[in-house]
Amino acid sequence: MEPRQSSLYGVRRRLSLAAVSVPASPTLRWITAALLFAAAGLSIVVPFVSATLLTIAIGAVAVIAGVSQVLRLTGESDLKGRLFRLLSGLLYFGGGIWVLAFPVDSEVSLTLFVGFLLAFEGVMELAAAASGNGPARGLVLIDGIVTAILGGMLIAEWPTDSIWAIGTLFGIGLAFSAINLISAPSAPQA
Repeated sequence: MEPRQSSLYGVRRRLSLAAVSVPASPTLRWITAALLFAAAGLSIVVPFVSATLLTIAIGAVAVIAGVSQVLRLTGESDLKGRLFRLLSGLLYFGGGIWVLAFPVDSEVSLTLFVGFLLAFEGVMELAAAASGNGPARGLVLIDGIVTAILGGMLIAEWPTDSIWAIGTLFGIGLAFSAINLISAPSAPQA
């Protein structure tokens, strides 16, 4: 029984390390973290620029997704499937073009969407904390409270916070990614 448990632990450990993509080279890890910290600093110092660039990137991805959906029309065998794929592709394409044409207006809408998303995520975290008995229950509870308050603040202050909120949140997210990269354990050598 003991060898099976240790092999399951090894599999579980490899799977958890696989979820965190860590460069194999320590030098590459530090360079990547430094670049993430630099991008985070710029995003926090000039949040309007980073939010606008992020919005433009989302618009470009939507345009590419729309073109991809239309190109996949030939893969559908029935007329209804083709119609839904065509409508989906046109919606992605049209929405992406709108975002690219009006990035600041789209940024305002994106801020409201992120506010509702964070509020919903916070409520779900609170529900998870209320229903769970895990060792990190307190952290999940704090995460839910902070996330719900942050989402509520974005909604309450919308649209005045749209100019800076997305860029600042993006910068904070990049900084935490850099911290995670530095503190993640090295991948086991095969």
